[in-house]
Amino acid sequence: MTMDYTKCAREIYETLGGRSNLVSAAHCATRLRLVTVDNSKIDMKKLENVDGVKGVFSNNGQLQLIIGTGTVNKVYEEFLKVSGMTAATKEEVKAAAAAGQPVFKRMIKALGDVFVPILPAIVASGLMMGLVEALGKAFPSFAGSDWYGILDLLANTAFTFLPVLIAISSARVFGGNIFLGAVIGMIMIHPNLINAWTVGSMEAADIPVWHLFGFPIRQVGYQGHVIPVVIAVWLMCKIEKWLHKHVPEMIDLFVTPLCTVLLTAFVTLGLIGPVFSMAENYVLDFAGWIITVGNGVGAMLMGALYPFTVVCGIHHMYNVIEAGMLSAAEGLNIWMPIASAANFAQGAACLAVGLKAKNLKTKSVAIPSSLSAALGITEPAIFGVNLRYMKPLICGAAGGAAGALLGAMFHIGATSYGVTGIPGFLITLDYTVQYAIVLAVAFAVAFGLTWFVWKEEVEERDTNAGTETEKGEEKTASGEKALFAPVKGNVISREEIPDETFASGVLGDGVGIEPEAGEVVAPFDGVISTVTDTRHALGITGPGGMEVLIHVGVDTVNMKGEGFELFVSEGEEVKAGQKLIAFDIQKIKEAGYSTTTAVLLTNRDDYPDFKILKKGKTDTMEKLFEI
Repeated sequence: MTMDYTKCAREIYETLGGRSNLVSAAHCATRLRLVTVDNSKIDMKKLENVDGVKGVFSNNGQLQLIIGTGTVNKVYEEFLKVSGMTAATKEEVKAAAAAGQPVFKRMIKALGDVFVPILPAIVASGLMMGLVEALGKAFPSFAGSDWYGILDLLANTAFTFLPVLIAISSARVFGGNIFLGAVIGMIMIHPNLINAWTVGSMEAADIPVWHLFGFPIRQVGYQGHVIPVVIAVWLMCKIEKWLHKHVPEMIDLFVTPLCTVLLTAFVTLGLIGPVFSMAENYVLDFAGWIITVGNGVGAMLMGALYPFTVVCGIHHMYNVIEAGMLSAAEGLNIWMPIASAANFAQGAACLAVGLKAKNLKTKSVAIPSSLSAALGITEPAIFGVNLRYMKPLICGAAGGAAGALLGAMFHIGATSYGVTGIPGFLITLDYTVQYAIVLAVAFAVAFGLTWFVWKEEVEERDTNAGTETEKGEEKTASGEKALFAPVKGNVISREEIPDETFASGVLGDGVGIEPEAGEVVAPFDGVISTVTDTRHALGITGPGGMEVLIHVGVDTVNMKGEGFELFVSEGEEVKAGQKLIAFDIQKIKEAGYSTTTAVLLTNRDDYPDFKILKKGKTDTMEKLFEI
């Protein structure tokens, strides 16, 4: 059944509180992105039930409506006509969204932007540390071997040089030269400075001091510190930008970097480091107090509140706390059990909805989202299901509170951060049984409460439209049709795609491909239904009405087309194996994005016999799906 784009756009507009409540609108390959004045004026329930809208969530000040490839651009065109608005670029929408956010929210977002790109390195190191430690305990002879020594070195490198990783990421976020940022990070942990972990065991009089301009600068490093590094690089970027504007071009190349590093280094070692490292210690002490106050009552409250901080988009601030805890003398992350219990509980609540719901759309979103949450990625479960129905969110909060209370009572400590849920067992080896109890209790409370409290609302349109739609689906799906691999590489499950929207299945079912060659070919004879301005994604319609989204990389829309070449246009007929897109794998990696390419059947619900036939290594044009 063809979607009525005008009707969809009009119904969306009618929920938004009028033209005066809209600031700007844009779209990407799959989502309509809106910035509004006041979200409280929006009829969210009605918006979520608009025919054609597959999901709604708010992120970074933007209201994002998941509509799907091949349709979002058409709905967007009609939305502009209905609303009387003019088109805006995604960058303009982002700028409008950021400008409307409070200063505190912008600061939290900046911290999130700094930490999210380095999480893979931290997670990899943390899991490796857990594995090495487990092997050492299981086989005592291994603990003294050369293999243990080198694996231990590889595992703790990311934590040893954490300030350098943070400095590079901060420079990227604040718009500075990432290599100058790296230099500032390295200065702060230079081997000529006394290691920060050693200072605690020294008398203050024994710490060497430089006396410059009558001002004492302690010769102390900042290993393991977070806040001083971020502040220092933020200052560096401000200085660098100012110098670029005021220094003549002919001497800018060497004057600006020299002055930037010198000024930033002196201010960092003399002021930013001492002041903000002390402030960071107070923050950590306060966080530790919250967890332990009232014999775990504080931890229980944080376990309940944690998912609401995810909804507000400020949960990345916990990375700062966790990184600081790992750098302290004890070296244990006692915040992790709170986050893990909260995340696992939200997954349990989401699973209860998925198992209890009769609506196929709800099931198709809830069940995979719950599995994602069990692995530590909760956004699909929270935004796609629990927040929408609210009761599961509250029941999940209750489960998180119960689990967090136990975690505090058991004094569980992790050896890394960025890992929760089931993978968390690898970083809580000394507390395996206790950690299992925490997850079991969080799951049981959240699942049980949701099962008994949440009731599915029966909507008229689901019952009225059912019979004819099902008949149409049977006709569409009749006969054996197939999709062949459009990219050469390693095929992974949809849930493993490192993007919550793709992984949750809300845009359809399929796989991810980790490419070995930078080329996308047509997976069947079909018609190009949509292409993006940034050339990183396209939609193609094929046999039996299959609608397929091919999206190269994650968040590669931010590359603005750099590194991508498009060989087809919208409406063009293509043959199986025909070259569609060329892309530069190395450029994507250098820009800090995953190259994983999503291949999704966006109208999966039309095909009850849909099968994924391929996992692991594949060449182009090997059979991937069958309907």
